[in-house]
Amino acid sequence: MSQEDRTGGSNRVQSIERAAALLRAVAASTGPDGTAAALAEAVGLNRTTTWRILATLEQQRLVTRDDATGIYSLGFGLIDLAGQAGGAALARAAQVVLQGLAASVGETAALAVVRNGTLTYVAEATGGAVVSAGWRDRAVSMHATSTGKVLLAWSEPELVRTLLRLPHGDDLPRHTDATITSLAALEEELVRTRSRGYAVCRGEFETTAWGVSAPVLDVSGRPVAVVSVWGPGDRLTEERFEPLGRLTVAAAEQIAGRSTAADDRKTTTREEH
Repeated sequence: MSQEDRTGGSNRVQSIERAAALLRAVAASTGPDGTAAALAEAVGLNRTTTWRILATLEQQRLVTRDDATGIYSLGFGLIDLAGQAGGAALARAAQVVLQGLAASVGETAALAVVRNGTLTYVAEATGGAVVSAGWRDRAVSMHATSTGKVLLAWSEPELVRTLLRLPHGDDLPRHTDATITSLAALEEELVRTRSRGYAVCRGEFETTAWGVSAPVLDVSGRPVAVVSVWGPGDRLTEERFEPLGRLTVAAAEQIAGRSTAADDRKTTTREEH
């Protein structure tokens, strides 16, 4: 490591401090404030250094750049890291909430987090209804489940194709007759999802699984997990989508609050010591 990478006599690494400062600046930026020039000014770096760090962060998927505007935003890699690092903590924080949600609606409630670019269920509770199979530790279809649609709807538009693994073409895999297979139709569904605050699924991945899902958001509004309620279509009908959606949104907000409170308690404990 070069001498210039270290701050005077300390164990702090200057290049990492600069990268962290740029990540925070990207998170706080809006509109034109997110260009490389504006970010360089915000953190007090020259443009060449700023561009090199941003290019590295982009390669690591920690930031993403809009080619048309040159504006940077936080990348999906941060969500992936949060899911891998915080999945167990979120599952613990969510369990009581999921149990209450499942009991109140009489269906299965589950929590999914991002791991290695995919959604995986890490916690589950049942409300006394008979279920054919559990969802825990199962990967999630992005376009054919309400869980996946939530992640897509609350992710940056340029990340949607990456999450869908669609480097070429717009065709989506069909799982059932109800599966959305057109990217254009899916994009319309994602707009509706974000507008109402929750996603719905009408037997699109498995014919017996209908559901609603809502995002667990961090303080920057990024999705770090997804809460879902699932059941068969003869019980979880379209008439139940709206009331179940409201309950699921409330549960997701409660989990976000419990997780934040747990983090605050850990920080206070460390500071006390």
